[in-house]
Amino acid sequence: MRKYFGTDGIRKIANTELTPELSYKVAKAGAYVLSKHTDKAPLILIGKDTRLSGSLIESAMTAGFLSYGASVIHLGILPTPTVAYLTRELKADASVVISASHNSYEYNGIKFFSNKGMKLDDSIEEEIEEAMDSDEIQNLKATEDKIGVDKYLEDLKEKYIDFLLKNFEAKIKENTLQDFVVGIDTANGATYEIAEQIFKKLGIKYKIINNEPDGININKNCGSTHTEKISEFVKKNNLSLGIAYDGDGDRCLVVDENGKVLDGDIILAIFSKYLKDHGKLKKDTVVSTVMSNIGLKKYAKQNSLELLQTKVGDRYVLEEMLKNGYNLGGEQSGHIILLDYNPTGDGIQTSLMLICILLESKVKLSELYKDVKIYPQVLVNAKVDNSKKDLYKNDKEINESIEKLEKEFENNGRVLIRASGTENLIRVMIEGEDQEYILKKAKELAKLIENKLG
Repeated sequence: MRKYFGTDGIRKIANTELTPELSYKVAKAGAYVLSKHTDKAPLILIGKDTRLSGSLIESAMTAGFLSYGASVIHLGILPTPTVAYLTRELKADASVVISASHNSYEYNGIKFFSNKGMKLDDSIEEEIEEAMDSDEIQNLKATEDKIGVDKYLEDLKEKYIDFLLKNFEAKIKENTLQDFVVGIDTANGATYEIAEQIFKKLGIKYKIINNEPDGININKNCGSTHTEKISEFVKKNNLSLGIAYDGDGDRCLVVDENGKVLDGDIILAIFSKYLKDHGKLKKDTVVSTVMSNIGLKKYAKQNSLELLQTKVGDRYVLEEMLKNGYNLGGEQSGHIILLDYNPTGDGIQTSLMLICILLESKVKLSELYKDVKIYPQVLVNAKVDNSKKDLYKNDKEINESIEKLEKEFENNGRVLIRASGTENLIRVMIEGEDQEYILKKAKELAKLIENKLG
């Protein structure tokens, strides 16, 4: 198991676990590894979300990059997919997003992106880890005129805004409805300004909440992890739909006109049918992860679609898409990859695609997914020490309990146990027909795991 990087970069409590010293070291090692693969001093972009600790980590990483001769462009507060897009657009060698996504403000994280705007390969992250722990890390330094320089170019977001306008403006304006109004919850995060600017330029009527970040209110009772806020807002204001972004803006969840939450599985179902009907779904295939609801699998089969499932993590969804030429994939959590536009999950892009489909169809959102039956699914977390996360596989009592549950639900549900790639948790997921019963069973198994390994 890797020491620093999880399935979505490095994520820890800022200034306690993710210290300036660690941030400096990962940047210095990153510049060293990237320079080996580019044969030159790399140019690296840095973006961040609205967390209080963002400037602290950015300063430490900047020092690390410059000390090995890399140059840095500071982009300011921008969503993760915007930074990924600008990496390609500016032909930078890599980029870093300083964010802990949906986590609360005391956490922060470091995500590296390649020159193609995609998360670094596992092998490159492993090289960075090796360099970080090497005795040679202290000797990796630029001298004299080889020391790197940095500059601030915080107006580059206009390039990304123009990119979205080019792809969605004509269709949205062609089908605009007078009474169509969208609710937006930016989670006091990275989309707090840019989302509103994009909706204004597209002429979409909107009402916005949780767009006043103060450094500590990111994701606090808002955004995609607390959809009850946007649900209440939509119902109270009689809106056409609601959109809830997460802290770094690479995903979104949606609520319909009745306030019902649509997760990534339902969004994938809507997108797959639309693209297939318009002859734009490559190989009639959707890529998701093993966490996707069994209802999506049944919907795909009913509509003559192929559903492929990868291990959890949008990077693995993208790998499968690139390897076999698919153009639609995503996660239940709301990471949706529309590869015809961008090779990353993108909350704003996802919401604009959904709005286009909704306006074109001229029906209420609840009508668009009426044929998708989502089965009750519960997810209970067992807290365990990070060093013990994989030990459940070797514990006889835990495995006997898992096998018993798998047998019980083999015909009317599903059981999935996995170690979190970003937190000290083992996740217990059960699908079935009775919400109360599967919750009871999931809690029992999670308690057993905690008692044995906690």
